[in-house]
Amino acid sequence: MEQSSRTEKFQRKRSQARRKNRRRLTTSALVIAFFALASVLWLTYRGPDTGRSASPSTPPTDARPDPTGAADTPKPAANKPGGAPSDSANAGKTPSDSTGGKTPSGDAGGGKTGGSVPNDGKNGSGGTAAPPSTPNPGGDGGDPNRVSLTFVGDVIFAQNVEAALKANGFDYPYKQVRSYLENADVTIANLETPVTERGEAADKEYAYRSSPKALPAFKEAGFDIVNLANNHILDYGTTGLLDTFDHLDKAGIRWFGAGRNAELAFKPVIVEKKGMKIAFLGFSKVVPTQDWKAGKSRPGVADTYALPVPLEAIRNAKKQADLVVVVAHWGVERQDTPEKYQKDYARQYIDAGADLVVGGHPHVLQGFDHYNGKWIAYSLGNFIFTMNENPKTWETVILQASCSKTDGCSLKAVPVLTKLANPEPMGEEAASKLFARLTDISYGTEIGKDGTIRAKP
Repeated sequence: MEQSSRTEKFQRKRSQARRKNRRRLTTSALVIAFFALASVLWLTYRGPDTGRSASPSTPPTDARPDPTGAADTPKPAANKPGGAPSDSANAGKTPSDSTGGKTPSGDAGGGKTGGSVPNDGKNGSGGTAAPPSTPNPGGDGGDPNRVSLTFVGDVIFAQNVEAALKANGFDYPYKQVRSYLENADVTIANLETPVTERGEAADKEYAYRSSPKALPAFKEAGFDIVNLANNHILDYGTTGLLDTFDHLDKAGIRWFGAGRNAELAFKPVIVEKKGMKIAFLGFSKVVPTQDWKAGKSRPGVADTYALPVPLEAIRNAKKQADLVVVVAHWGVERQDTPEKYQKDYARQYIDAGADLVVGGHPHVLQGFDHYNGKWIAYSLGNFIFTMNENPKTWETVILQASCSKTDGCSLKAVPVLTKLANPEPMGEEAASKLFARLTDISYGTEIGKDGTIRAKP
């Protein structure tokens, strides 16, 4: 009896020990499973590219507010003497080199070589950024009879913009918008800064100078040609202007709106795409002093204070090209409606033969206008510029034009929020508000939800 009791007690203890071991094993398995699941979730959240930070470092803030709200961009270099008649802005190129440094493409869709960078989901404000509405954001939909032109506003690489580029890389400004820039047949900017490391600063409140180191990334992002007719391109004198011509030539970027003399400054740069010749002319109504104007033997900008010479330049360009584009530097800074003379000048440009007029200088967006079947964009605002407290200077559009020889141009706007050197597509809510504001300040024109710009019925 006593022996039986001892046996039962031993079996109970043994059974309890087994149950404890099973509980320990179960607990250990649960702990291991928990940590395994946590690791999977962490890796999923972190993403595969663990060697790169999630976002670029924050660009430095403006030490001194710039009332203009953006840095002026340097103009493309003017034609050098001896250049080919159809390529006056770029010395050293052959007459057949009418693509402005691009690799010719037999693809009917046009556009530049190289893949586009997909939108990474970031947006300016107001919701998720909307993807491009067409496979080719350049705007021509692959039509072999149409060329796609993409325009942006004022560009500089100076002062605190330069600091942001040095901190984040010279390709920093293009990461969110590259696909829109490189997929067009021709991409155009208003370069509102000399590109030079020499010269003496002009006696003015804001004198900009940008490093030639910024140009390779600018070219790689898709920019083909720049306007130099503006009020900053001579900020570092004639030396800075001539250096700009040379640095742009070396980078393979064509330029117009300035030159080594007046004849060359008013001479069009002609680009040929898909069998269509497009002439570019730049004129400035904002010139700090008389000696900035190109003269008989004086380097400078093509000005438009008097109209006879610019109108004659347009008429001459029309004889050589199928499409004439005028880039005008005009208006009042931070004013979102054009002056009366801007409307008058634009109409006279069109009457002389211009097919599209695109403006800049106010550092804010101004509205659109439609005259005799031709489009006018009074100001595109800033694209890569210094920053101030005025929110309107942060708003811009990438303007897409799809043009043909017979039907003119159709326009579409890609809404962009740009702060310092980081332009990025707006979210749907912010884009909708911007399009509504642009419709309000335009003339007989409305901007649809998808950015399509059309004349009101």
